[in-house]
Order: sequence, then C-alpha cells, then structure tokens
Amino acid sequence: MSDQALRREWVQRCTRRYFFGQSTLGLGTLAAAGLFAPELRAETRPENPGHGGLLREFHHPPRAKRIVYLFMSGGPSQMDLFDYKPRLNLDNGQELPASVRMGQRLTGMSGNQATLPIAGSKFKFQRHGQCGAWVSELMPFTAKVVDELCFIKSVYTEAINHDPAITYIQTGSQIAGRPSLGAWLDYGLGSTNENLPSFCVMVTKNKGGQPLYARLWGSGFLPASHQGVQLRAGRDPVLYLTDVDGISRVARRQQLDRINELHQMELQRRLDPLIEARIAQSEMAFRMQASIPEVADISDEPQHVLDMYGPDVSNPGTFAANCLLARRLLERDVRCIQLFHKGWDQHGNLPAAISRQCLETDQPAAALIQDLRQRGLLEDTLVVWGGEFGRTAYSQGKLTANNYGRDHHPRCFTMWMAGGGVRGGATIGSTDEYSYNIVERPVHIHDLNATILHLMGIDHERLTFKYQGRRYRLTDVHGQVVSEVFA
Repeated sequence: MSDQALRREWVQRCTRRYFFGQSTLGLGTLAAAGLFAPELRAETRPENPGHGGLLREFHHPPRAKRIVYLFMSGGPSQMDLFDYKPRLNLDNGQELPASVRMGQRLTGMSGNQATLPIAGSKFKFQRHGQCGAWVSELMPFTAKVVDELCFIKSVYTEAINHDPAITYIQTGSQIAGRPSLGAWLDYGLGSTNENLPSFCVMVTKNKGGQPLYARLWGSGFLPASHQGVQLRAGRDPVLYLTDVDGISRVARRQQLDRINELHQMELQRRLDPLIEARIAQSEMAFRMQASIPEVADISDEPQHVLDMYGPDVSNPGTFAANCLLARRLLERDVRCIQLFHKGWDQHGNLPAAISRQCLETDQPAAALIQDLRQRGLLEDTLVVWGGEFGRTAYSQGKLTANNYGRDHHPRCFTMWMAGGGVRGGATIGSTDEYSYNIVERPVHIHDLNATILHLMGIDHERLTFKYQGRRYRLTDVHGQVVSEVFA
C-alpha cells in the first residue's frame, strides 16, 4: 500500500463517523430496512404522526390530519369580497381622512399621488347562511358554504410589496431561505402515505401576475426531502419521473435494487443520513411512477362531481382541476397541499379583473368544501384561503364612475378557514369603516401560522431546527395561537 493510501486510511479512521460506523455494525442496515418496512417501526402506532418526521408523538391532540391551502397570490381586495364597508360608497371620491391614514407608509406606486380618493366597492353585498356573513356578489358559490367558514378579517403583516410579503407568510421571514409551512409540517410530522409525497404543490397554469418561486414551497435549511413536490398540468405531472422509452418497470426495479445494495454498503460504513435520503427518494420515485398517474386520472369521477367544480375542471392545470386533484390527494392521506392562483394584483381596472379571478376560483373552492364534507373528510381536513396582504380603501390612479384600482395594503386583510376543528360560521376581528385599520382582535401572520400548526397537533414554539448556531421555527420569535378559531 502506498504512503498516500495509508495516509487516507489513517485520516478516515480518525473521524467520529468511521468510529461509530465500525462500532455499531448492523445499525445502518436496520435503518435502511426501516425505510422499506414501516410497519415494523414505532411510527406506525396510531398516536404517532407518521413516518419520516421528527416527532414521535403530537405535542397535543390534533384537530386536523391534513391541510389544503388555497393561496390567492397578489392580494385580494377584502372590501370587494368579504369585508363589507358601506361607508366607502357614501364617501366615494372624497379624500382619505388623515385621521384614518395616520401617516402610514404607502408604496411608491401611489405614494406620490396628489390625492387619495376613497373608492367604494362596485359590487353588492348580502348576508348569507345562518351566521349572516356578508359576502360580495362576486362569490355566489362561497356564499352557499359560509356556515362552514371562519372569517378572520383582521390579519396583518409588515411587508408592503409582493416578494417579501408572500415569502413572509409562507416561510415566516421576509428574506428568502427559510423553510416553507409545508416543509415544516413534513419535517415535524412526516408522511402517512407510502406512495405519494407528503407535501404537494399546484400552480394554476397560464396566469399572469407576480411571479412565484419554488422557494415558496422549498425546504430552506431543512433536509431537501421536505420540500414540496410540484404537480404540473400535462403528460408528466412530475418532471423527470417517467422512464425513458425502452425501460420497463421490471428493469427499473432491478436497477434500483442493485443501486440500493451499494447504498446500504456505504451506509454501514459511513452512517451518512444523506445516503438514507437517497434510498428513500429513489424508492418514492419508483412508487410515484404508478401512484401519480392514478391520482391524476379523473376518469372515474362521476359527472355530478365534475359539474360541482365547474366547467374548467376537465382542463388540467386550471384552478378547478387543481381543486379536484387536491381532493383526490387528500383522500389518499397526503398531509399538505398548496394551490397557488396568481393574478389578484389589481392596481387598475379592478372591477373587471377581480370578476375574472372570482369566476375562476369561487365555484371550485366552494366545491372543494362541499366535496370534502360529503366524503366525511372536512372534519379532519383544514382548508385555508387568502393572500399575502389586502388592498387600499383609496383608488390608485384615476377614480371614475365605473373603474378604480387599489394599491397594496398590509394593515388589514381577510382570510378564511374551514374544517379541521375550525368554528364554522364565525367571524374573528374587525376593521374600521374604511377597512384601513384594525379595531378588534389583530391577527399577525405569525399568529395565523401558529394557529395552523396548533390545529395540526404542533406547538409552534417546540418545533425548531438548529442552523448556524440558532434554533429557528416557522413563527420566528413571535406568534400567539388564535383560540377563537377553534370549534
């Protein structure tokens, strides 16, 4: 053996990883075997969250097993949808009172306007359901399910522009690089499905508006295995999953078996968790080659269900199609699903633009609620709807009799939740008569995420990850659970 080879072996034997690898022979094999035989592990006990997660038991009894988050990217106008403010119409065209604005900062898009004329909503509102919730005429289907919804009309954020705002609500930081909500859930709870990803993402196709980035469903500094898997419209819902022509399932299985044998040999020697991740990911990809086409095939759905989701449901990649696909994933125990729908950034021509947005999303979102309820899934599935901030009471640009725009407004906006232990027919928080400031029960986005984690059985202060000398969590160093949400 050469001096160089002897030196390499000596350096290797001086490492902690080599010492533990040699002193615990067989441990790596057991760990790898556990990936393929989850029924042999403690994680399969009913009181445990799932396999592959940090937690061996919930912090407290969960109210929801699954979550589907309908994210309306761009900032929906709360006073044109759910936060009814007749004062806006009474004062239409008048200057926003200084006593209301209170010197709060504006964006560069409207901060230099000579005037800030109040813009009343062009749309009519009515009360609906036993709870009597006010809903705009833009949302006739959502109006039919208001008794299932818990409106939070006092959500707020510090971010005033899109990229930091959407990054903030999705990851708990305005600066990119932190893990997303779904990644934290997968890191903590793991998966209850062997054949599908625990965290799936869908983005409505062919929508303009503010760009969306994969980091919004990324894993940040958590292991890459916890990032969201994006399902796309078309022949290949997951990129690079399909085998090339000429490779059969049998051949692929044999190839994986040989590769995994080499991985397990290296795992015994090095005890490197990245090797375990490679084994798990290759096995999941193999199983997904059968499970993804099956879940994406809606040919077995009865016509009355397709009709419930609306005319776009048969067009893959539309919001309606994604809502139906979300339900199919949820009933197969996928833990977390996020649907992103762009185009809510209506600085001008708001009446026409928001009408199109609602036409695309209102019926499918309401259908998802009804579909989950009739299948007995709503009671333990949390549904969340909302964007990154709201819109201003004043018009950005010229106000006319039939047209107006609204700028970004982080001071208050409306979101709703349903199912999963949520108190249906409730309204939490309120805003002033201009929907400009919160007057009752402020709910910060950290509070919102703390509440989501609580409903899923997680104490947001206890699910942490140490990175660069500090323990991080989704809610940073803030966040209070909004207990009024609970049924």
